Amino acid sequence: MTAVTKKSRGRTRTLQDKDGWKLFWMAIPFILYIFIFHYLPLWGWSFAFVSYRPGRSLTNSPFVGWENFTTLFVQPVMRNRLMEVLRNTLGMQLIGYLFTPLPMFFAVFLNEMKSTRFRKITQTVTTLPNFISWVIIYALAYGMLAVDTGFINNMLKDMGLIENGISFLTSSDHVWLKMALLSLWKSLGWNAIVYLAAVAGIDHEVLEAAEVDGAGRMRRIWNIVLPQLIPTYFVLLVMGIGNFLNTGMEQQQLFSNAMTKPFIETLDLYVYNMGIGSGLISYSTAVGMMKSVIAVILFASANWASKKVRGTSMF
Repeated sequence: MTAVTKKSRGRTRTLQDKDGWKLFWMAIPFILYIFIFHYLPLWGWSFAFVSYRPGRSLTNSPFVGWENFTTLFVQPVMRNRLMEVLRNTLGMQLIGYLFTPLPMFFAVFLNEMKSTRFRKITQTVTTLPNFISWVIIYALAYGMLAVDTGFINNMLKDMGLIENGISFLTSSDHVWLKMALLSLWKSLGWNAIVYLAAVAGIDHEVLEAAEVDGAGRMRRIWNIVLPQLIPTYFVLLVMGIGNFLNTGMEQQQLFSNAMTKPFIETLDLYVYNMGIGSGLISYSTAVGMMKSVIAVILFASANWASKKVRGTSMF
């Protein structure tokens, strides 16, 4: 090895080290964000092991050990309420998982649009709801679906299809499906971005060769595009299973009323109602802690199953 070659390799290694340090310093703000907002709050789990009352300090609260956890299963009232909440959570999430392939198909649909302007407009319109709060979405839904003043009900009445308004928002029928459809509408365009990036990474020479061989548009989509998107779909599915019990609470709280509450209260909303609404902070912390543990188990199980079945995993 000549001296020139050694000197060249030394310069290359130095440049790589500099680039590595640059990336590290760029990542520090995100590392701090994760640490401050995701790891530091874990100290709050200590409330699950004491009998805390608002106004007291944590050190002055009596230690009760696992009492808050056993309350979940020992007291019949708490147990039955929790089972109803879990039923609602599982029902909404399972319906939501039936819609998980739709962003992938929507991304393919956008990619196949010939008009660039129309494709950009469609993508913008479908992505915008992701940045709109659930409060505004509820106001829009109320304006369209209200019994007396809703746009859709008034239109159906003017067309002579119905005589009385339909209670879309206050009816207890198909609550899980309605919540899943609203969530899908809000996140469809945003979730399709990942698949659009995956579509952009497909070798266009393969698509052109298939077109030369006589493969039509649907044949190219079915045999080339979709198989390339399946790995991305399964990665997102495994990550989604880890969040299976995390339904959020904003949507359910806003659309909740006397008729829908027995079917719309999910685990996150239950934790909020018990902790903030009823003042049972220690009990709600225990429920939230168990939810996090179950989420880790679900994610690890899904990752293990993916590695056994498909040979790929998150780690």
